[in-house]
Amino acid sequence: MVEQERRRTLPPYGQARWSDLATGESPGWDRRTVGTGKVTFRQAAELLAARDPVMARLVAGAPAPRIPLWKETNFESLVRGIVFQQLARPAAVAILGRLIDAAHGELTPDSVLPLSDAVLRKVGFSARKVISLRDLATKVRDGDIVLDNRRLGHLPDDEIIRRLSTVKGIGPWSSQLFIMFQLRRPDVWPVGDLGIRRGYGVAYGIPTPTERELEPLGEQFRPYRTTAAWYCWMAEAVIAGRTPTLPIGDDPILKAHGVA
Repeated sequence: MVEQERRRTLPPYGQARWSDLATGESPGWDRRTVGTGKVTFRQAAELLAARDPVMARLVAGAPAPRIPLWKETNFESLVRGIVFQQLARPAAVAILGRLIDAAHGELTPDSVLPLSDAVLRKVGFSARKVISLRDLATKVRDGDIVLDNRRLGHLPDDEIIRRLSTVKGIGPWSSQLFIMFQLRRPDVWPVGDLGIRRGYGVAYGIPTPTERELEPLGEQFRPYRTTAAWYCWMAEAVIAGRTPTLPIGDDPILKAHGVA
């Protein structure tokens, strides 16, 4: 039987509290490093800045990672990840809003699966993304992919990535962003993200590294690689003296639900 996530009552977006607490630390997290096993992103930023002068410059020029306490369900988060793949944010937000309207205001496997391919294409989905959405919804509905937070909490990052990658169209990059921003785990290093690779190159004055090259470069940031990745996203703006744009801002699903 598929465990359903309980939808929370969402406050007006302007009243939402924000947290920089890394509440979902990965199994195997080195508790000796941080005592209790939990550290805020802000504290992680300070520790990284003390270690590395380049990171210190980024930390001084950009805000610490903050994640809204009121978030979409895990299913919605994965749907959002599918929608946003290879699209500019304005286009993705528009498509996501139309999808929610077509699903009668709530994204669940049961509300998505009855939608025809024609409806999904009209919403703005490519043929490939239609397949991805259906595969995700079917696997969650049938219990092949379990998104219950209590169960996910017992799984290491690699196992979550392996399971999510069985869904067509969801690979390591999408899975890692889900672990970073939805599960709020503190030590994720998504080398498949071009923004992180470019930001690292700009910050450290080297050509944009490949995925293979960036992987070992992240070792210096353990166990705070999520925080390091955040600052790499904003590095180009910081180095150029511009005000950074947060890689995650207003949650489009919350906005589509009128939480704005």
